[in-house]
Amino acid sequence: MPHAAWGHALASSPSGRRSPPLRFAPLLLVAALAAPLAVPAPVLAQIPPPGAPMTFAPLAQRLLPAVVNIQTSQAAAQAQAQRRPGAPDVPQAPPGSPFEEFFRDFLERNRPPGGQQPNRPQPPTRRGQSLGSGFIIDASGIIVTNNHVIEGADEINVVMSDNTTLRAELVGADPRTDVAVLRVRPERPLPFVTFGDSDTALVGDWVLAIGNPFGLGGSVTAGIVSARGRDIRQGQYDDFIQTDAAINRGNSGGPLFNLAGEVVGINTAIYSPSGGSIGIGFSIPSNLARNIAAQLRDVGRVRRGWLGVNIQQVTDEIAESLGLQGGTRGALVARAQEGGPAASGGIQAGDVILRFNGQEVREMRNLPRIVADSAVGAQVPVVVWRDGREQTLTITIAELPDEAAQAGTPAPTPEAAPQTQQLAGLGLTVGPITPEARERFSLRPESRGVVITEVAPGTPAAERELRPGDVIVEVQQERVNSPAEVQTRLEALRRQGRATALLLIESAQGQRWVPLRLAAPRGNPG
Repeated sequence: MPHAAWGHALASSPSGRRSPPLRFAPLLLVAALAAPLAVPAPVLAQIPPPGAPMTFAPLAQRLLPAVVNIQTSQAAAQAQAQRRPGAPDVPQAPPGSPFEEFFRDFLERNRPPGGQQPNRPQPPTRRGQSLGSGFIIDASGIIVTNNHVIEGADEINVVMSDNTTLRAELVGADPRTDVAVLRVRPERPLPFVTFGDSDTALVGDWVLAIGNPFGLGGSVTAGIVSARGRDIRQGQYDDFIQTDAAINRGNSGGPLFNLAGEVVGINTAIYSPSGGSIGIGFSIPSNLARNIAAQLRDVGRVRRGWLGVNIQQVTDEIAESLGLQGGTRGALVARAQEGGPAASGGIQAGDVILRFNGQEVREMRNLPRIVADSAVGAQVPVVVWRDGREQTLTITIAELPDEAAQAGTPAPTPEAAPQTQQLAGLGLTVGPITPEARERFSLRPESRGVVITEVAPGTPAAERELRPGDVIVEVQQERVNSPAEVQTRLEALRRQGRATALLLIESAQGQRWVPLRLAAPRGNPG
């Protein structure tokens, strides 16, 4: 993600819209019905559809007191500017000249460590400053914001809508979802807002963004929900709401409201080549943030569900190889980590997870978020596609460890005779894993299977970016231990009329499933 194009929303100006419809579809209907009546355009523009507000002012006045500005500071080390040997002396201003005091103050502020003259005062420690937004969710002083707003700060201050400044303490933060919870100690109960159901926010619904753009203070902008379920490559739990409500630097951590005054999102990031709003902003859905904020508030950390699998996307070719009905959907298991919840519950490499705890897994990236939201210790049904049919397994959810558990060493298997074999029609030459092969390709001691020794250019294997040193672990979900076994599996697939073969490949980056087109071998006798 290019740094210049993406940025956190660390502001907004009034939209100036006068007649915001509740939904855009009714507006189009009103326009279609009104057209034959020849109502003048300016008059029609001032007639809101039924149920739509004439103005956002009452809603904004009610919500603004619960939105806060967040100011953080962090001690910053001064630049270590060392003079080069032989560098010229720093110029001095003539004694008594108007610039003498200026030069003296400048040099004192910027003199490198160790270069202080005797009896000279040390320059003050410089502090980095940043601004963001947040919102109060409890009258006692609980505030939600973005983790990146307060990350690394050694001092956090919250400025209320009446300009009252309160020192805040960090209750807990979750970098994975970019959510943080703060606490202030007010003298009286504070106004607060509540989380709404972000799943009910439809594309086309009106939303309000309130925050602290560029440090200007509480600002309100209006727009619509532009899209749902956006993946902007910020993390494995990406499920952002996209909006065209103006969001700028300083809005990070501020709320996105629906017309009921409920928080449906936390404004977090913007897409902007210039750094300013171009109408593409992103918010963390409230249904994700609510659970994270509650755990941070109650226990100071987040407990996430853990399944213990490595997964990959189901492509058209993989779906065809597995005979998966209904097209490309689900998450393909590349590896079930030994001792993990998935392996203990019977999930195997090559399974496609279709439904998890009653929720449809439409694509691979949906699964980590669904699993993370599951209660630790709960027993959940998991529907997988295996051997051409659906099977239901019961998995006990464990807590996500700080470091993913690593698979243990598989039991050793007999090694075939040390000879290579060309896989006709695939462009691959493979050989057994011998001590010489382990040393040549830097294979791990626990690697088992068949090592790829050559990849012919312009072949299906080259198109799939297979490389010498990759290990074929399974062919069509069956383990292979010798080049002859690989060849036998491929010939069996050709006799069955299969167009592709599904290979489990192990590389330095981990395991993945690779579908290869089964081109007809050339030069066969007969």
